[in-house]
Amino acid sequence: MRSSQITDQELVRQYIDGSDKAFEVLLKRHKNQVYTKIYMLVKDDEVADDLFQDTFIKVINTLKSGRYNEEGKFLPWVMRIAHNLAIDHFRKVKKMPAMRSDENNDVFATIGSDEMHVEDKIINNQIMGDVKALLAFLPEDQRKVVIMRHYYDMSFKEIADTCDISINTALGRMRYALINLRKLVDEKKISLTLS
Repeated sequence: MRSSQITDQELVRQYIDGSDKAFEVLLKRHKNQVYTKIYMLVKDDEVADDLFQDTFIKVINTLKSGRYNEEGKFLPWVMRIAHNLAIDHFRKVKKMPAMRSDENNDVFATIGSDEMHVEDKIINNQIMGDVKALLAFLPEDQRKVVIMRHYYDMSFKEIADTCDISINTALGRMRYALINLRKLVDEKKISLTLS
């Protein structure tokens, strides 16, 4: 039987049974779709290459360890792994922003004398902590949109692509999230102003 006629499920079984050729067929069959999905999320060739490689390393490790059980849903499973690795990448980038000094840009120039007073910083951190805590009360779909928009600075188009929803749905979820957050602020009597 030609490799194009063999199902993903059968190829996965053959690979688990020791056929490296079966995995090559799976990789060739799906690499363009998976890479495109990753690239659409990260918009960077090098990062997309790294995440693509990490995705298939994770796929191989899961298959080899016998933990794969997504019978008949190989591609959606791989896409979910790629999506999660991209989200993890954005989290890491947010925690450790890349700052480099060169002749045009001095890292130390960003430290200004007009910084917030210590008290204002403490109050601001408290407010941000309160808002973050409130996110836990939002429905999962609304919470995801808020986090991607405000913590990862993703556009609504990027959010829509990442979540596999329309832009209008992403906007609607943000709108409802803000409405719900306002209600929660009122209920919990949280002050969101520096005073």
